[in-house]
Amino acid sequence: MPSEPALLLRHHRPFIAFWLARIFTASGFQMLTVAIGWNLYQLTGNVLDLGLVGLVEFVPRVLFMLHTGHVADRYERRKVAAICQTVQAMIALSLAIGGLTGNVTREMIFILAFLLGAARSFEMPTTQAMLPSIVPTALFPRAVASSQSAQQLATIVAPALGGLLYAFGSVWVYGPTVVLYLIACVLTLNLPARQTPLNKAKATMDSLLAGIRFIRSRPDILGAISLDLFAVLLGGATALLPVFAKDILLTGAWGLGLLRSAPAVGALLMSLWLARFSVDRKVGRVMFTAVGVFGVATIAFGLSTSFWFSLAVLVVLGAADMISMVIRASFVQLETPDEMRGRVSAVNGLFIGASNQLGEFESGITAHWFGTVPAVVMGGIGTLLVTGVWIKLFPSLANRDRMHVPADDTAPKPTA
Repeated sequence: MPSEPALLLRHHRPFIAFWLARIFTASGFQMLTVAIGWNLYQLTGNVLDLGLVGLVEFVPRVLFMLHTGHVADRYERRKVAAICQTVQAMIALSLAIGGLTGNVTREMIFILAFLLGAARSFEMPTTQAMLPSIVPTALFPRAVASSQSAQQLATIVAPALGGLLYAFGSVWVYGPTVVLYLIACVLTLNLPARQTPLNKAKATMDSLLAGIRFIRSRPDILGAISLDLFAVLLGGATALLPVFAKDILLTGAWGLGLLRSAPAVGALLMSLWLARFSVDRKVGRVMFTAVGVFGVATIAFGLSTSFWFSLAVLVVLGAADMISMVIRASFVQLETPDEMRGRVSAVNGLFIGASNQLGEFESGITAHWFGTVPAVVMGGIGTLLVTGVWIKLFPSLANRDRMHVPADDTAPKPTA
């Protein structure tokens, strides 16, 4: 039986390529989002348009949810991801040309934002389904944590870099973004091909709904992704950070930037820790504990009047969220057959997107009704209540000890 270091050494090159592709495409998206927001606000001066852009990007995830998973399961995943990255590069190139010629319009930005959301809707479940065929099963939780570190690193660095480059003009952001996406495309195409036969079945309503049926048939998977949906939906306070920065913590724009970065810093540090020391036992208990800590940290942030304490609490919040995410993503992928991973990942992605988007909406509504601080505190309490209810509803998930990986399944299956 080969040791974990030997397995990691054997598969480190494909995973490094995957990791770099993730960081390039995530950085490209973060920079593109910053530039689109600034560009649109300069054109219209309407704050509502900034919210509409996020909604336009989210709509394709709902419209194409069933189809994105089916495409990831039926076609070669490397090529699907590469096509999506190429489309995003073309979107950035279109904006760069428009910036040079002065032809960028509000309508153009909304159309390209919709196409950007559509490309990401197909890319996300595809890349998630690729990872189990790149690394050994025994190392998969660490691979998930390492993969997430790329996402968090991009979330911390890329927006600041995009904002800095935009000071020289929008083309200075759109141009490098094109390069980042193209590099990610080349790295993706050089990953190993999938090691199970392609699903050649035609797209029928039965096959499109197979991912939903599979999740409903597995209580642990259903419990995990629905727990994330409701915990983040209730506990998310990101949309209210400008109010805290200006009116409660009494800082300026610099303080808002630090508050937005703090959860990503905590998530990055925790992902690096989990990449080295994975959670191998009592995974259910650890996941529910992490969600509970997320709720407590949300309450503490809502009650805080100290800027530095608020920063520290947000770092803890991000770290707790990363623990939950890594455990959930690991066993959901490992419990799902390869021919179903695309469709299951598509449903999971919709849950994640809905929790983030609807969570911001819920925060705004409750803050309008009850006030900013009560809204955040009630959200944290709601997260704790959901955690307790889910422990009762899904006892097998709460008592889950391992990822249920067979002892002899330490490497991807060879190509037939």
